[in-house]
Amino acid sequence: MTAHLHLAPSLTETDPNPSVPSPVRVVLADDHALMRRSLRLLLDGEEGVQVIAEAEDMAAAVRHVHDHKPQVLVLDLRMPGGSSIETIRKLRERAPDTQVVVMTMEGNPVFAQHALATGALGFVLKDHADSELREAVLAAARGEEYISPSIAARLGALRRSVTDDELTSREVEVLRLIALGYTSVEIAGKLHISPRTVESHRARIHSKLGLATRAELVSYALGRSLLSA
Repeated sequence: MTAHLHLAPSLTETDPNPSVPSPVRVVLADDHALMRRSLRLLLDGEEGVQVIAEAEDMAAAVRHVHDHKPQVLVLDLRMPGGSSIETIRKLRERAPDTQVVVMTMEGNPVFAQHALATGALGFVLKDHADSELREAVLAAARGEEYISPSIAARLGALRRSVTDDELTSREVEVLRLIALGYTSVEIAGKLHISPRTVESHRARIHSKLGLATRAELVSYALGRSLLSA
């Protein structure tokens, strides 16, 4: 199914696709009980959405998807019991009728790129859940991609760089952080990788782009709008 970018319309707009069954049945997965409670109250209070089960870890999320067959799984990016990215990949194979909306505090566009490339249809920042989560759920139920507007521009720049210059999404983010002045050790801490891995990414970036100095990398990053937001 072809995904279409869908940014947040007004909450007063009617659903443009009446063919989507109502209410949209949702499994909500987050390891923090207070967060689950808040999100459930938010979603159940909205017309056209119903939370049918909650999961506190990855195993429970997978089990509820298989047992309840929801139209949408709202999945915290960082959950105990396994990798969210790997879980999305497996669910797209084993439960193709359930769409995934990732919810996170992580505003790094690399994480959005990985989640969407793996098969998620939504990426919502928790800070904006009150205004965006319902729209992301409804968009996913229609087979449309929804990205928090605050991260969409940076993700667009990331996707263009990956496509045009054959950099991986991780290399683009390393490049961005180098251009912002971070050291290899600081980049390693931000991306949860080792300094040696950062240096390997740095060498491949220089090789792929044919750029020798940090000043050239900064110029390239500015030209691709990688330093914005």
